[in-house]
Amino acid sequence: MRFTSSSRKLLLGVSSAALLGACNTLPMADHDGKNMTTAQLNEASVMQAVSDTATSNSLLQTWTGPYDGVPPWDKVNVSDFPGAFQAVMKKVGTQVNAVRDNPATATFENFTLPMELAGNSADELFSIWGVHSSNLSNEEVRKIQGEWLPKISAFFNELTLDPKLLEKTKAVYDGRNAAGLNAQQLRLVERNYEQLVRNGALLEGTEKEQLIALNTELAKAFNEFSNKVLADEETFIHLTDEADLAGLPNSFIASIKEAAQGKGKEGWALKNTRSVMQPFLQNSTRRDLRETVYNAYINRGDNGDKNDTNTTIAKILKLRADRAKILGFKTHAHYRMADTMAKEPQAAMELMMKVWPAAVGRVKEEVADMQEVADAEGAGITIAPWDYRHYSEKVRKVKYDLDEAEIKPYFKLDNMVDAMFDAAGKLYGMQFSDNTGSVPVFDPEVRTFEVTRGDKVIGLFYLDNFARKGKRSGAWMTTYRSQHDLGGKNRYVLASNNNNFVKGGEGQPTLVSLDDATTLFHEFGHALHYLNYDITYPGLSGTPRDFVEYPSQVNENWLLTRYILDTYAKHAETGKPMPQELVDKINKSKTFNKGFSTVEYLSSAIVDMMLHNREEPVTDPDAFERETLTKIGMPKEIVMRHRLPQFNHLFSSDAYSAGYYSYLWSETMDADTWAAFEETGDVWDKDTAERFRSVILATGNETDRKDAYRNFRGRDPEVKYILKKRGFPVPSESADASVVNKSNTGK
Repeated sequence: MRFTSSSRKLLLGVSSAALLGACNTLPMADHDGKNMTTAQLNEASVMQAVSDTATSNSLLQTWTGPYDGVPPWDKVNVSDFPGAFQAVMKKVGTQVNAVRDNPATATFENFTLPMELAGNSADELFSIWGVHSSNLSNEEVRKIQGEWLPKISAFFNELTLDPKLLEKTKAVYDGRNAAGLNAQQLRLVERNYEQLVRNGALLEGTEKEQLIALNTELAKAFNEFSNKVLADEETFIHLTDEADLAGLPNSFIASIKEAAQGKGKEGWALKNTRSVMQPFLQNSTRRDLRETVYNAYINRGDNGDKNDTNTTIAKILKLRADRAKILGFKTHAHYRMADTMAKEPQAAMELMMKVWPAAVGRVKEEVADMQEVADAEGAGITIAPWDYRHYSEKVRKVKYDLDEAEIKPYFKLDNMVDAMFDAAGKLYGMQFSDNTGSVPVFDPEVRTFEVTRGDKVIGLFYLDNFARKGKRSGAWMTTYRSQHDLGGKNRYVLASNNNNFVKGGEGQPTLVSLDDATTLFHEFGHALHYLNYDITYPGLSGTPRDFVEYPSQVNENWLLTRYILDTYAKHAETGKPMPQELVDKINKSKTFNKGFSTVEYLSSAIVDMMLHNREEPVTDPDAFERETLTKIGMPKEIVMRHRLPQFNHLFSSDAYSAGYYSYLWSETMDADTWAAFEETGDVWDKDTAERFRSVILATGNETDRKDAYRNFRGRDPEVKYILKKRGFPVPSESADASVVNKSNTGK
């Protein structure tokens, strides 16, 4: 998943429109984004007269060092956050009000541009806060979070709903066609006004007060949900008997032993996270313990104790439904999807239900294969959810003479990092040079890399690979600073990838599964998207939710190419490259277990959409989940990838709510894009890569993303390619194309 500056504001319960694109501040600019004279600057806005005040607060200091300044992680005092929040809100309010109160008739030059350039101090502060709340959380951070996020949400909502700002924004919008604006400027003006209106700027009186109150309460509820899930993820299962380790690989045993030592325990500690659950279920021959680990993991937030999230979810759903009504939308799903490629819930459902039957059918085949293996062993069991990963590995061994234990020694994490960098070089001419130690980091295990293309420095890449206490689960990308040219000064991108891999035991390399290696390439795809930005206006930075995952999913494809496997899949002990026989087995098994992975994900996305595409909010999330899964025919051997009680994508913010379908929507474009590379006869084809970079990656949201895709591919994406990629039956191509074109136009 992707977290940018605007996404962090969403996490605070603040719409991206709240700052009117006011992140990543640069000096004032003229009509075309070039430098202005001092006289012009003074004329444009008194906002620039608001200077930074000297302060002892560690979070309000100007970023110094290389790359136009870097986050001062080594100087941060967590106790300074409350004072910093207060100071930054005051400063942003002063800046925005200065632009708002300019007596001159509002124009693109004297209103839109200054608003684009307001609030850099807020952006930098939220960058640092985002790391502390996601990577370095502790009791002090959570206490601050609970107290201050509602205040911040209320502040930015009140700012957004200021009628004077709406009046100025509308004046520029109404005069846009006669203002001589170029296509990007026109799109910026239109999106600014439409976002304000969509988020309630036309509301008055009681309704406006209700909206602010609802968003403030949502910010509180998001924080409550996140903290409860994190608390359950910090629990662990303590093993003390060596017999409990049966079937586990030595590298995994070493890592869980180290985890126990970190908690002051003898034996072995199984943390309640996916990065521990998954390899345990795959490898453990102790069925009783597999069931214990499985149940602990899927019941996070659903144990009827102080960390149970069901009441919190019901509260969030009620608040969202009430907000949608006030804003004039039929449901929360309609509200969230108004600025997406799909446009309407029905378009997303059509795509999901086109893939769902084939996925369920494949699961039935997979379960039958597993049951056959279990019966042949005389196991005397019926395949249950805690058996799926374990017996699927046995089936893989039978069908392809291949198992995860055979593959994993070749996926050394350090080698895979080198591989993803090399792939970026071959495709986009980018180089990543390790400069760890030259800039501050927030944890000793974070690595940094200078990013260049030719002789030009593009930015800095932070890599935080390992799980730790206080770090939320999953994997994500974020930027501490994004590129834009407004003001005429080059901005270096500060991007980071954050994973939760289990570090190898003392003296042993960290080995990752094929799934983990795919995650590594996926998150790096998000970083490549932002590192390749070449845009002018920060307000045209963020892309629609159902486009966001597209570049990252495309990047996954290069992991299993012959070049990457031949060059970087070296055995951790012998150093020998992966044998050609094993490479061939991996390639032949690419569609193995796709029923499981598709149903696990798609069930979560369907439940999300059905949960939010209704006017009356659900009051019993557990019951709704069970009933919905029964209705759509969920196989009993699989559980949702994210059950509602721990579904951070949906309930730690608005970000992916009514939007989890976006992975499938993006993957439809991804599969179609990969077909474009394959059609050249060389998946490293430089012309295709440059077209993808310049048309898709570099342009942010400067053009409608449907149009951008058509410019790249020459047509809309076709569903047949994702079905082929997953090894599912493909319907007639004529019927297939008509459905996709309908979905992608959102009609």
